[in-house]
Amino acid sequence: MAREMLSGPDLGGGYLHQLSIDREGEVTTFTYHAQEGGADAGGPAKGPLDVLGFAHPDNPCQFGGPRCWHRRFLLPFAETAKVRMAYNRFRFVLEAMMNQAYSGGAVAVEAALAEFVRRVGPPLAAEGVDWYVGGSTAALLLGARLAPRDLDVGTTRPGVDRIAELLPEYLIEPVGPTDWPSSGIVRGARAFVGTFREGARVEWSVPIEPGTSDPSSEWTGRPGEVRTLEVTVGGMPVRVTRPEYGLVRAAVKGDSRRTDVLVELVRKVGPDLELLRQIVERSGLDPAHRERVLRSVAV
Repeated sequence: MAREMLSGPDLGGGYLHQLSIDREGEVTTFTYHAQEGGADAGGPAKGPLDVLGFAHPDNPCQFGGPRCWHRRFLLPFAETAKVRMAYNRFRFVLEAMMNQAYSGGAVAVEAALAEFVRRVGPPLAAEGVDWYVGGSTAALLLGARLAPRDLDVGTTRPGVDRIAELLPEYLIEPVGPTDWPSSGIVRGARAFVGTFREGARVEWSVPIEPGTSDPSSEWTGRPGEVRTLEVTVGGMPVRVTRPEYGLVRAAVKGDSRRTDVLVELVRKVGPDLELLRQIVERSGLDPAHRERVLRSVAV
């Protein structure tokens, strides 16, 4: 195996960063490494990097030292220049993302969404590529009193790559197979849409094996099966997922405040009881809790 460091040590967000590559035949693994850099990196760091999907193994890594955080991407060697660009963007916006995660920094979701729709909407519509907004941002666009921490986008397998092509300067992770702790192994990408100082993280992905995903999820990689409503953003129609998805997630997490907000929203838009039953049946909630969720949206 040929292993080398492509960049580093570099600074950003209170961390020291390295970008390395491992090549074994046709298999190439790019790795972001990060370790707390103290005053030398403008630190101390505001918090751990698990909020951004980084792993933190007990064993030291070759380039990052002891207790190094890392993110890995399996990509062709020809993608090296794109990985470098995303890695540098990640370092430059890490301070803003850490402020949002740990210091109550404002998340410019609406501005980021407007830019996303302006850049991505017309080309995807012309090419017939399906996409939609999910998560808390979908609920916000439907009128919920929520403050999203990022912008989650659903799309198809071709859509994952095409969106990345349309947002190259905003990417903080290259498009390709990677491990998202909350979703498993996916083909996806992440971007920070905005300036170095303010903006919002945007994420989109599909499961590597779509047939294994939960059919009641927003993120199946099969948008035609996801139930949506339509809103207008910047004069353009945008599909957003129904609030029943978020309601059940909030109930599973035991987040009563968010549950109450989403119950109100479901009542406002009119409940899809068939969808809600499907989701709660697969949610892991006990039967009594499922029944309470169903009753809560009665109008």
